[in-house]
Amino acid sequence: MVDYSETVSVDALGETKLFHSIQVGKNKLAQRIAHAPTTRLRSTADNVPTDLQLQYYKDRAQKDGTLLITEATYVSEGGIGLPHTPGLWNDTQAKAWKQITDAIRQQGSFSSVQLWHLGRTASPTVLKQRGLPFVGPSAVYTSEESEKEAKESGNELRALTKEEIEHLINEEFPNAARKALDAGFDYVELHSAHGYLLSQFLNPVSNQRTDEYGGSIENRARLLLSIIDKLIPIVGAHKLGIRFSPWATFQVSEPEGEEIHSYILRELQKRADEGNELAYLSYVEPRVSGIVDVKADDIKGSNAFVSKIWKGVMIKAGNYTYDAPKFNDLIRDIENDRTLVAWCRFFTSNPDLVNRLKNGYPLQHYDRDNFYQQYDWGYNTWNNYGETKKYDEEAEKKRIGKPLA
Repeated sequence: MVDYSETVSVDALGETKLFHSIQVGKNKLAQRIAHAPTTRLRSTADNVPTDLQLQYYKDRAQKDGTLLITEATYVSEGGIGLPHTPGLWNDTQAKAWKQITDAIRQQGSFSSVQLWHLGRTASPTVLKQRGLPFVGPSAVYTSEESEKEAKESGNELRALTKEEIEHLINEEFPNAARKALDAGFDYVELHSAHGYLLSQFLNPVSNQRTDEYGGSIENRARLLLSIIDKLIPIVGAHKLGIRFSPWATFQVSEPEGEEIHSYILRELQKRADEGNELAYLSYVEPRVSGIVDVKADDIKGSNAFVSKIWKGVMIKAGNYTYDAPKFNDLIRDIENDRTLVAWCRFFTSNPDLVNRLKNGYPLQHYDRDNFYQQYDWGYNTWNNYGETKKYDEEAEKKRIGKPLA
C-alpha cells in the first residue's frame, strides 16, 4: 500500500535542456514541461466545467511558459460515457472553458484541449439514459462485462454507419474545434490513444470493418487523417496536436504497434513538408498502459521510430520518475531540442511541479484513490513546496464543483 506522505527525491534539473525554451506552433514556451491530459470527474452532470477545474489549472499554470493539456473532453454528446466529465460541443461549455483558458493565459502559460470520443469504451447505460446509441468501429466489445451491461441496458454495441463516420469528420469534430477556439485554447489535441474511438479505428482487434475504414493500414488510418485534413483549415495546423499510445494494451488485447504508426507519421510529415506541420505529436511511452505502469519485463516495443520519421515537435509522457532522482531517460529524450516531457500523476499532487523539478525539491506522492471522485479532496488540496496549509478532508469531500457557465 502506498504511503502518500512519502516523497520522491529529485536532482535539480534547472541547468538541463528541460529549462530551455522551445517553439510549439507559433508560441514560444519557457520550458519543456507539459501537463499531460488527466481524466477526472469534476464537471457537472451536463458536462460543463466547474470552479474545481478552474482552480486546478490556475494553480498548475503558476510558472509562466508552461503548456497545460486538459483532461479528455467530449467532442459531442454522442461521444460521452462517463459521468461528470467535460464536453465542448455547445456554447455553455465553451464559455466555462474560456474562464479556465483566461486564467492560464493571465499567468503567461498555454492551454490545449484534448478532444475525446469514447466509442466502445463508453458505458451503454449512461448512453441509454440520454437516448444515445452505443457505437464503435465494429460490434466488438471490450470485455464480457461491457457486453453484459449493454444487453441488460438494452443498448447493444453496433458499428458506426458510413453516414455517422462522415458526420464525425464533417460536423462533430469541426464543431468541437470551433468551440475550442471560442473557448480560447491555444491548441487542439485529438485523443487517438488508449483504446478510445480514434484509437479503436487504428487497431484490427477493435476495427473489423470491411469497407474503406477497415482492413488495410491505409483504411484504418483513414478516419484520423480525414479529421486532421478537415481541421487544418479551421484551426490551423500550427494549433493541432494528436496523442498516440502505440504500445498500450489498455482497453484492448493487442497494441497498435509500429507499422500503422509509421504510416501515419509519414502521412503527417508529408503534410508538414507541404506547409501544414502540426503543432506537436504526443506519445505515451511503453512504460505506461492507460493508468498503470508496465513492469520492465512486460514492456512491448519502443517509440524510437517516431523521431526518425517525424521532424516536428514531440511530447513524451509515461512514468519519467521511475529513474528519479537522476532522470537519465528524461535528459536523453530532450537532447534532440524538439521534445517536451509531460507529467500527469505527479502534476496532480504537485501544483508547483515546474519549480520543484527546477530546484530539486522533493515531489509529493499522488493519491490514486481520489483521481476519479467528484469532490475536491486530493485535487486542489496539495501545497506548493514550503507551504503548510491544512485542509479539512470532511469539508473538502462535501465540496462539489459549481458550473462556470
